[in-house]
Amino acid sequence: MKISAELTLTPLQDDFEPPIIAFIKNLRASGLTVLENPLSTQVYGDYDKVMELLQSEIKEAFENLDHVVLTMKLVKSDRSDYEPHF
Repeated sequence: MKISAELTLTPLQDDFEPPIIAFIKNLRASGLTVLENPLSTQVYGDYDKVMELLQSEIKEAFENLDHVVLTMKLVKSDRSDYEPHF
């Protein structure tokens, strides 16, 4: 089963960019399809592989930050090739 995950990591601290960059680089290193935009990062692939990656990377981010919010949306399908038709 394929899924799409949209993530927004929000460190609640003044120097917020380095943890976000590290989080995205770790997702990119997974070999899964990872796309970024200014507001979120999307990860696409097999359910088990995506969820295994997210479990480890979210845990690492939470362990390294005192205060952080992670917003996540999951869709049951690989939407990596989506293009708007308007």
